[in-house]
Parts: sequence; C-alpha cells; structure tokens
Amino acid sequence: MRRVLETEAVAGRGLDGDRYAEGAGYWTGIDECEVTLIEGETIDEIDAETDLAIVNGEHRRNIVTRGVRLFELAGKRFAVGGAVLEYDRPRPPCRYVEALTQRGMMFALAQGRGGICARIVTSGTIRENDSIEVL
Repeated sequence: MRRVLETEAVAGRGLDGDRYAEGAGYWTGIDECEVTLIEGETIDEIDAETDLAIVNGEHRRNIVTRGVRLFELAGKRFAVGGAVLEYDRPRPPCRYVEALTQRGMMFALAQGRGGICARIVTSGTIRENDSIEVL
C-alpha cells in the first residue's frame, strides 16, 4: 500500500492502479471490493489501544475518511471528489491481512472496525482531502 494524492475511480472496475482494479488482488474473483474505506477515527483508536503499526496503510483500505460514520452510508450513494460511490457492504478483515502486516491486525480490525466496500457508480478523480457528500 502506498499513499497517493489523487487517483481515478473507474466505474465497474475500481481505483486506477489498485491491485483489485488490475485483477491482481489476493481475493480477486472470490470477494472483491471496488473501493474500501475506513474511518480515520478507527485508525486512531487502534493506534491508541495497541502497539500495531496501522497509521501508514497497514489496514489495507483504499480511502481513509474523517468525520463520516461509514456504516450510516448503507443504502446510499455518495460523492467523493468527482466520483460517485455506492455503499456495498461492511468489509471485515481477513487473516491474510496479518500475513502482510503483523499478528493482531485482524482482531484489531474486527468487531465493525474494518470499514466498508463501495461500488463506483460514476467515474471521476478522487483527491486527498476531498469531502464526502451524501447524495
């Protein structure tokens, strides 16, 4: 995982350059998400409660949000920058995340703290610090 300042969200595919958009993700063909989002506040909690390295993308989610309760987006469409996304489902962690990061990461992201999956309805550019607007 690496931080980018902007990316293209491509409807029906995913984020340009992302492993799942390229068909190379671990769960490709089994359990894919076009976009994954996690609350920055959740990352802060895990960082404060544990000694896990989680603040630099180790959570393996695409977008970190602030000030948005992601589960409240269920059944809704929302704009992020120039793209329109639609809530798909919760994104619980898998054991594979521990193989890539460190022991305890799966448990830390469990219990509703793993974020959500979203589908890209309308392609567009997403930039760091874009706001999320419920449509």
